[in-house]
Amino acid sequence: MHSPSATLLIIDDDEVVRASLAAYLEDSGFHVLQASNGLQGLQVFEREHPDLVVCDLRMPQVDGLELIRRIGEMESETPVIVVSGAGVMSDAVEALRLGAADYLIKPLEDLVVLEHSVRRALDRSNLRTENRRYREKLETANRELQASLHLLQEDQNAGRQVQMNMLPVTPWKVDGLKFAHQIIPSLYLSGDFVDYFRVDERRVAFYLADVSGHGASSAFVTVLLKFMTTRLLYESRRNGTLPEFKPSEVLGHINRGLINCKLGKHVTMLGGVIDESANTLTYSIGGHLPLPILFAEGEARYLEGRGLPVGLFNEASYDDHVLDMPTAFSLTLLSDGILDLLPGDTLKEKEALLPKLVSSAEGSLDGLRQVFGLAKLGEMPDDIALLVLSRNLA
Repeated sequence: MHSPSATLLIIDDDEVVRASLAAYLEDSGFHVLQASNGLQGLQVFEREHPDLVVCDLRMPQVDGLELIRRIGEMESETPVIVVSGAGVMSDAVEALRLGAADYLIKPLEDLVVLEHSVRRALDRSNLRTENRRYREKLETANRELQASLHLLQEDQNAGRQVQMNMLPVTPWKVDGLKFAHQIIPSLYLSGDFVDYFRVDERRVAFYLADVSGHGASSAFVTVLLKFMTTRLLYESRRNGTLPEFKPSEVLGHINRGLINCKLGKHVTMLGGVIDESANTLTYSIGGHLPLPILFAEGEARYLEGRGLPVGLFNEASYDDHVLDMPTAFSLTLLSDGILDLLPGDTLKEKEALLPKLVSSAEGSLDGLRQVFGLAKLGEMPDDIALLVLSRNLA
């Protein structure tokens, strides 16, 4: 977890000990700063902001305990490891009480012990930082949820603004992938929602949701969806490791959440995770039609899959489907409101036409806008949402 180029500050008035610790830790891949006493160490700390401090306990001017105390007063979470030859139990207890990450006794017969302590302290520090970041994100989502409830009751206009602010930036480009979306509400507030975000360094997640009904109550569920996915991402990272984050498990989590909320609302959803290192798309379907449409090599086709709507049945389970991604492709996700724009007397006729329209649009959102005439739409009976993710398309 820790950065291999982490900066360490060694503070020790014994030049031989200081030099030997620095040489070993530098050989282990760390960048090492040195100071010969506590006062100089504080000056270096304030100037360089190292990732970790290794200090002696008995030093002139400012001893190790005072050093730990002053670093704590700076509201710094930088871990401090004490390496001391004093060997007094009360000193060790006091150092740990003040916040020292570890207490080692000189002489160190094997410097591997020090390296292990440094790496462990850096891992813990990085984990605390990551957890704080996601806790702040969760708290922000909580505040947005509370604000949204109030605004939706008082003012449809303010409610719409909150909903729009929760939508991701469009278009959004990440490592060769491009995401673009458009939502056209039948009322001022929409029950359709899309989101996409990075899960970690190799994975990007996305979904399109169509909430049953219209208006403020359906729009509130889209806020709840944003909150639940944000919370799930935070909870997944809280222990320092992120599990598979499978789309089927995310849909299951949302299914349970909606049922427990007893809002009388359900959602049809399409959710997916792109693994950039494996070049695969894993997706899951929660009762949603039309199915996703893949456009590659000039042809468009529906992806396979089925599943129950989300938020209706306690026993609902969802399946993951894995697809190797073509070098150049687009994937189009649509809410069922798009079917109201298509000719045909039956659902089968309308669905048969969709891949042809995606193909004529060459898999782009701009092309779909033209094909469906979205710029000229009047009042529609249902919300319409489009989400297109693509790679290497002209």
